[in-house]
Amino acid sequence: MSDEIVLRDYRTSDLDAMFRLDQDCFSVEFRFDSESIRVYAEEQGAVVCVAEKAGAEIIGFVIVHVERVAKEWRGYVVTLDVAEQHRGQGIARRLMEQAEFRAAAAGARWMELHVFTGNESAIRFYEGTGYKRVATRRRFYGEAGLDAFVYRKGLSSL
Repeated sequence: MSDEIVLRDYRTSDLDAMFRLDQDCFSVEFRFDSESIRVYAEEQGAVVCVAEKAGAEIIGFVIVHVERVAKEWRGYVVTLDVAEQHRGQGIARRLMEQAEFRAAAAGARWMELHVFTGNESAIRFYEGTGYKRVATRRRFYGEAGLDAFVYRKGLSSL
């Protein structure tokens, strides 16, 4: 079996594996239920990239929505998940680069995302890939009432 990691488009048959991965990646305050993942992944304008070991299990994915904000388009990162045992291998960076490229191709002028203020590894990752903190959203994460930083990155025109 090859250890090569391939990026590919989302398939409806990926849903169960994506749900399990999301459950493994995040604590309960930040997890999505299966139906939410399906709705986010299948929404019109969604950019979904899946990372898998060639022909094997899904080890990461990103969901981005390209949506109109005021008079321009943005890409909004709904979630980025990478299996813990595959972190530090550049998979998240590859997923984000592909999502940014595809969002720009769809007309997005910038990417935006929220990060829990206590998630230091995610903060380092996003800042290391060119995202800038632009705001803080109080009580962003639902019932837990946890705060989030808002990050933004401009996308180059193709």
